[in-house]
Amino acid sequence: MSHPIRLEIFKHLFASVAEEMGVALRRTGHSPNIKERRDFSCALFDAAGQMVAQAAHIPVHLGAMPLSVQAVVQAMDFVPGDVAILNDPYRGGTHLPDITLVTPVFLPSEGRPFAFVASRAHHADVGGIAPGSMPIATELIQEGIVIPPLKLVEGGRVNQGLLDLLLANVRTPEERMGDLRAQLAANATGARRLLELVARYGPAEVQAQMEALLTYAERLTRRLLAGLPPGVYRFRDWLDDDGVDAEPVEIAVSIAIEGETATVDFAGTSPQRRGSVNAVYAITLSAVLYAFRCLLGEDVPTNSGCLRPIRVLAPEGTVVNARPPAAVAGGNVETSQRITDVLLGALAQAAPDRVPAASQGTMNNLTIGGWDPRHGRPFTYYETIGGGMGARPGRDGADAIHTHMTNTLNTPVEALEYAYPLRVQRYEIRRGSGGAGRWRGGDGIRRDIELLADAQVTILSERRVFAPYGLAGGQPGKPGRNALVRCGAEQPLPGKVTLAAQAGDVIRIETPGGGGWGM
Repeated sequence: MSHPIRLEIFKHLFASVAEEMGVALRRTGHSPNIKERRDFSCALFDAAGQMVAQAAHIPVHLGAMPLSVQAVVQAMDFVPGDVAILNDPYRGGTHLPDITLVTPVFLPSEGRPFAFVASRAHHADVGGIAPGSMPIATELIQEGIVIPPLKLVEGGRVNQGLLDLLLANVRTPEERMGDLRAQLAANATGARRLLELVARYGPAEVQAQMEALLTYAERLTRRLLAGLPPGVYRFRDWLDDDGVDAEPVEIAVSIAIEGETATVDFAGTSPQRRGSVNAVYAITLSAVLYAFRCLLGEDVPTNSGCLRPIRVLAPEGTVVNARPPAAVAGGNVETSQRITDVLLGALAQAAPDRVPAASQGTMNNLTIGGWDPRHGRPFTYYETIGGGMGARPGRDGADAIHTHMTNTLNTPVEALEYAYPLRVQRYEIRRGSGGAGRWRGGDGIRRDIELLADAQVTILSERRVFAPYGLAGGQPGKPGRNALVRCGAEQPLPGKVTLAAQAGDVIRIETPGGGGWGM
């Protein structure tokens, strides 16, 4: 067993590797989505593909990344200088815009990887039938180019043929090239920093501390579970629709807590749907990791050890474990949020003093793409918009904030208007949208964006029908609203829609408030 002080030191050393990767990625990224919104994640993995440490990045990315690393380990043999690339949701990915680069870290004179570092970044366009690659789709191929595990770099040399193929299938190849280079730089930074740790402490010590950290997280998770009342806790909630059919999509969960273990079972969840709200297993696993991690103390490392005492049952062919070729763009951004809502709703019954009411429950995805007449080239803009956080025992919910499975920033108005033919007319807190209660839910956001050029607009949003729930007698938050304002007339828009917009049109997004807590 590692000495507690030494283990704490290595916890921060390993986390610093991932954090520095994130700094490198942000500072060298090309797109506003990377530089400003920070829609990326970085992590460190052991030789078996177990996540050892992560930076404080995007929960929906990080819980799924071990499956990506394991997919590339199974698919190929590595030599020093290799870098693998993939985005296939059915092989550890989340949705197609999230491209993952995995770099093996070799020790001198060793023939097998000692560890892996990986970065996952949301690219603002990867092809498909709509700019931004977040369309109202009915099959995966409509959402963009699908990249199975392949080598982007082989023995230190870029696979130019593969790179040319990828860039030929996107609308903004220059921007994509810049962001991919930033990911390569981030991975190189992580590999270099890990090798410095090995040189300082020795490979045996570093490897032992990796396993000790995984075991430590497992032990603390078992302690958490043992402290919860044993029993079976159930909850269900609904997605508004799937973007194609109007029928609500049910997500159900039962959490059985017995001693130091838990079984999370999604039996009763709706079968996979025609629209893009289908989530792959990696997304569901991410949500489970996140929900239980929220009940642990802040000083507990987030790694694969947290999931060792938790069994996850997600029936194949449902919206929480879809089969190909189902479309999945909304599963990553919207269904992940609802999975989190039902998990926390169930856990609130076991730990009522530690779980907040529902937060906004959506990422309010907005993509706008077309021709930028100012620069004479295509553009693709992607944004997720914050909303209200659910109230919790003893405290109101926060206003206008990203919650749960997303941890991005907003695109600042100045950066948005500089980069795209868009103008932000209004950006404010949506007062009164939080649910009432002894502690009120946080308020959402209103964001009005005027188009300065004709463009195709896609909105993937939720909680426009089913409001974020309150807890302990608290009231639900207000549902969100979408609208198109054309020539001064407001036209309501559904939660999921693609439309051809004209210069002068205004897209108005009003995001949901969080639920209230207590009477």
